[in-house]
Amino acid sequence: MDRLNLSRWAIRHPALVGFLMALLFAAGAAHFFALGRDDDPTFTLKEMIVAAAWPGASPAQMRAQVADLIERRLRATEDLDFLQTYCVDGRCAIRISLKDSAPKDRVEVIWQQVRKQLKDLEPGLPAGATVAADDDYAEVYGYVFTLTGADNARLVALAEQVRDAMLRIPGAGKVQITGEVPRRLFVDVDSRRLAALGLSPDAVVQALAKRSSVAPAGVVERSVRVPVRIRGTVDGVDTVENTVIPAVNGTISIGDVGTVSNGYADPPDLLVRHAAKPAVVLAVAMAPGADGLGFGKQLSQVAATFGRTLPAGIAMTQVEDQSQNIREAVNAFLIKFFCALTVVLLVAFVTLGWRTGVVVALSVPLTLAIVALFMGASGIGLERISLGALILSLGLLVDDAIISVEAMVVQLEKGTSRADAAAHAWTHTAFPMLTGTLLTIVGFLPVGFARSTTSEYAGGIFWVTGSALLVSWVVAVVFTPYLGVRLLPEAHAHHDAEAMYDTPVYRRLRRVVDASMTRRKTVVAVTAALLIASLAGAMLVRQQFFPVSDRPEIIVDVSLRPGSSLSATSAAVKQIEASIAKDRDIAQADSYIGQGSPRFYLPYGPSLPDPATTTMVLVATDLHARERVIARLLANHASPEAKLHIRRLSLGPSAGFPVQYRVIGPDPEMLRTIAARLEAVLRATPGTTAVQADWGTPSVAMRLDLDAERVARLGLDRAGLAGDVATMMSGQPAGDVLRGTKRIGIVVRGTAADRADPGRLADMAVSTPGGPVPLGQVAQIGATTEQPILWTRNGELCMTVQADMTGDVQASEVVDAAAARVAAIVTSLPAGYRIEDGGDSELSAKANDAIYALLPVTFALMLVLLMIQLQSISRTLLVLATAPLGLIGAVVALVLTGAPFGFVALLGLIALAGMIMRNSIILVDQVTHNQADGMDLHAAIRAATIGRSRPVVLTALAAVLAFIPLCFNIFWGPMAIVMIGGLIGATILTLVALPALYALAFDRTSGLPEEDHENA
Repeated sequence: MDRLNLSRWAIRHPALVGFLMALLFAAGAAHFFALGRDDDPTFTLKEMIVAAAWPGASPAQMRAQVADLIERRLRATEDLDFLQTYCVDGRCAIRISLKDSAPKDRVEVIWQQVRKQLKDLEPGLPAGATVAADDDYAEVYGYVFTLTGADNARLVALAEQVRDAMLRIPGAGKVQITGEVPRRLFVDVDSRRLAALGLSPDAVVQALAKRSSVAPAGVVERSVRVPVRIRGTVDGVDTVENTVIPAVNGTISIGDVGTVSNGYADPPDLLVRHAAKPAVVLAVAMAPGADGLGFGKQLSQVAATFGRTLPAGIAMTQVEDQSQNIREAVNAFLIKFFCALTVVLLVAFVTLGWRTGVVVALSVPLTLAIVALFMGASGIGLERISLGALILSLGLLVDDAIISVEAMVVQLEKGTSRADAAAHAWTHTAFPMLTGTLLTIVGFLPVGFARSTTSEYAGGIFWVTGSALLVSWVVAVVFTPYLGVRLLPEAHAHHDAEAMYDTPVYRRLRRVVDASMTRRKTVVAVTAALLIASLAGAMLVRQQFFPVSDRPEIIVDVSLRPGSSLSATSAAVKQIEASIAKDRDIAQADSYIGQGSPRFYLPYGPSLPDPATTTMVLVATDLHARERVIARLLANHASPEAKLHIRRLSLGPSAGFPVQYRVIGPDPEMLRTIAARLEAVLRATPGTTAVQADWGTPSVAMRLDLDAERVARLGLDRAGLAGDVATMMSGQPAGDVLRGTKRIGIVVRGTAADRADPGRLADMAVSTPGGPVPLGQVAQIGATTEQPILWTRNGELCMTVQADMTGDVQASEVVDAAAARVAAIVTSLPAGYRIEDGGDSELSAKANDAIYALLPVTFALMLVLLMIQLQSISRTLLVLATAPLGLIGAVVALVLTGAPFGFVALLGLIALAGMIMRNSIILVDQVTHNQADGMDLHAAIRAATIGRSRPVVLTALAAVLAFIPLCFNIFWGPMAIVMIGGLIGATILTLVALPALYALAFDRTSGLPEEDHENA
């Protein structure tokens, strides 16, 4: 077996091993600083938006004739989780959400299938209806610039120039221009004058559409092809005015019946303002795998160069800089990383002596260098998860080096030569260490392989930590023995090896171990009671999904009642902008009126387009300022008609509102009644804010009831009449003017007075074969109410009641506080109605379920590893019994610090079980060796505990101190606290409770010989 001893092989080939060490050091260090940098790891957003339009349709018609048709086709989508739809006047949007378990490699294929389904569906839609898919919704535009100081057309032209320059930068992905208001040529016509001339608005539309169309006029085939061009297309105001229309008494020009003017779309689809000034936004996405820091630097250089060429008065401002966030996040973590590394090395020097400390100290950076090579080869860069996992690994990877060098030191104390001491470390500790290492890696396995978006986001914990632990074992059995032979002193002749354990500390420990074995039943019972108490104490720990971000942005979602116009929304936002204009805690403010902002941060989900909503992105000067701004905004009544939902960014996947209840059923009025009860419950629950239902209240609509007999007698038809009314009130497209790369739409509409006053509808002249008649003579005009927005989920009407929290209140606390009253509402629901939980509780449940699904596999792998190592069912069960001991200290630490228990903390608790079993298996294995050397059971347990106490305590101390820098991190803090508390408690129990448990399990009175005990 000696030929299989890697430690002996290493010391017999010193030149090769030394060369490999130097090579790995150099290559790993160079690779570490060349790794890509990002603020967060990427994860696949499994959502697509399908938008449909049918001008003139009511929300109910959109739902029945368009949305339902699309939903029926899309319900067969692979890995579909749900379809969420909202319908408003003339438009609807369908959010396709795939299951959290959908493989990320299949997502793009699924979206291609959806596009094909929509293409096949188009012929079946009502005439005039269109549908389009947009999976660009998931693109992350981390670099955002605003242009201000000129009219919209000029700003758009400048944005297009800088866009072309930015797309030439290596690493550039998509570039999006937001805030463009399309230019229009308006033809304002008087319905009375048209009717008097025997013309309808449609005649004007058709005349302009025919003149502005581009059609082939043939080609003359000679030695060269000579195309024929027909000139005289519409190219401006003059040509529109001079366009003739056939009338009853000849022809008439459009200028005689209307006023032609240049302008912008009215109303526009969206407006953007920066610092309360009209703006155009240029948002840049980085290509996958690009280096965020390098790309950001080049992008800033291009922007600065372009900025120097801008005309006076025009400003270009960078409002989002992902590279700055990356730099701050990575630098902060690197500081924590090197602090943790320094602490670990100091522990090694202070507790082991300088020679032994040097051996351990060299093994840590060597391990990290090899891990850096693995990260580079695997495409893992330096970001929040990987850097946190590296710091987490620091507290673990030092274990193997300490155990290995400790075994060598003990053998040297016994007088063994350095070469034999190194070989002994392999034969007695290598395989228990390997099993313990694999157990710890398996503890992280659920997050690496769970099929969920959350695990995709946090999966780097498994890959980085697992690789670090595996590499640390290789270093401990190959390079550490080599270093030990080089650096540790030669054995002293006639040295008493037992003297090293004859110190006051070891004597006290020996007495504690003896007392523990003597009162083993009491010790085991107390340990079990502590474990039960910790399970009960876990009820006192606050629950959390993912914490809020430490970025300074504040998202303010402003919503007016559904159905509000864009101009009304813009006016309300102006009031809010004015109220915060002089707030020194706000560095910048951007408003996206009518839609959400670009997705500048991966976990942030932009709002869907809606004229009644606005997303304001405020950037505070620092985190303290952020909280002050939020407090002032919560008390802001600058725009009483607007509802404000103020939120911070989240670290990791999150819902827009953390607390959500979905009310589902067939009748809108009953949904509204149930939702009102839920709103009352949430408003009465302490810690809630922004409580609202997503439907709003019914709005006013004009109703035209046609006199069918009179319409028929006058030679009118319903479709033509509706078209004329739509043209006069909202405008009708009538072709395009082509200018460069732009198409300026021509719109025929009524005069401003007619458009602004619905009361004038009755006087609107309608052209008939017998002459003009007022609209009021063929239709009864009145007002009615209708639901301005309809939300459905998987084809069922769904009204969502949602709320956010104030201060440090967690969503789980609100849900728990409201649970009894919500349950009372659920029990009183009519047949056909139900309430579903949404928000963070739903996301957390999905993420946790994906983790729990892999726990049986994790448990089975741990059993297999333990059985391979221990070859005993009894000892395997004994080691497994120590796995939950970390819960005792973890719960105490969480309760004392007030830290919440979230997804990342759950991963820490699972991994903690592997770390505890790692120590247990080495101690149990040593007991077996001691018994094989002739010791009785109690002496074997005592000697194993005493002999392993120093490496157990030192590895725990190194881990605890390495985790301390993470305690102050928003994302990693709860996990670090769990592991610090768990390790401290588990280390004490390993030295006290494990001997008692071992004695209780194997010190039997049945008279069985010891060899039978071993095979039990």
